[in-house]
Amino acid sequence: MQRKENIFFSVLLIHLSFLFTGCVANPPEATANKIAAASGLIRNNLQTSAFEIVSWQRITPPVNSLRVYIEGDGFAWKSRTQPSANPTPHNPVALKLAASDSRANVLYLARPCQFLSAPLPAGCRINIWTEDRFSPAVINAMNEALDRVVERYPGVTLELVGYSGGGNIAALLAERRSDVRSLRTVAGNLDVAYVNALHRVSAMPHALSAIDRAGELRTLAQAHFSGEEDETVPPAVARRFQQAVGGSCVRVVALKGMAHGSDWASRWPQLLAEGVADCGPAALK
Repeated sequence: MQRKENIFFSVLLIHLSFLFTGCVANPPEATANKIAAASGLIRNNLQTSAFEIVSWQRITPPVNSLRVYIEGDGFAWKSRTQPSANPTPHNPVALKLAASDSRANVLYLARPCQFLSAPLPAGCRINIWTEDRFSPAVINAMNEALDRVVERYPGVTLELVGYSGGGNIAALLAERRSDVRSLRTVAGNLDVAYVNALHRVSAMPHALSAIDRAGELRTLAQAHFSGEEDETVPPAVARRFQQAVGGSCVRVVALKGMAHGSDWASRWPQLLAEGVADCGPAALK
């Protein structure tokens, strides 16, 4: 009897060791590296004046056009009231979108403090991925990171794509830059105050919100994709943004069966092929 119990506990310990080994071997950073490597995306950290921004790139000169993907808010909160100690996304949807893009020139930008090894840099305070994640300092850092890449390719035009909170940042960057040719968002938080009120969470007094600058994007070709099952950023957000932009340059699509963290990458090649709104002869298709 004793021998059988020893065997049982030995087998149990072996199974537990495999379980724990698997947990250690597959942290979010390792998962992201695997996603990127499978599609030829190469990691390159970009140093800005405030933050180090992690990027993955697949760029083949000459570079006339560059499609840029901006990640969502990541693992910002452990619960409704408890912030995370590290904002690295467990489900990096924007990275998966970039990996599914067959275009020769693709750039992925993580958000500040994502995918950095512990201990995080001193500038990575919890407020950076919580109440200040859309602050001017963060938007400036993302713009600066983009400048670091663009300066290598004079005359390049940009096609911006943002997922979730990255959609807000993509729209804000499109408004301030002169080299952006199109804007796409997936489950994009384009109206920060509206989304916060919807979830009954605290206002973000320092947040910049795309909807407040919507009128400046009236002539930019756009497409905004939402999931009909998305309870985090529902389709009403994209429709509100479309109304605020006005004109005919905004295409809004709500997809059946899709929620906020669904497998958007599996649908992405087809959504890309459908293009953005037709604003005239210069519109991107």
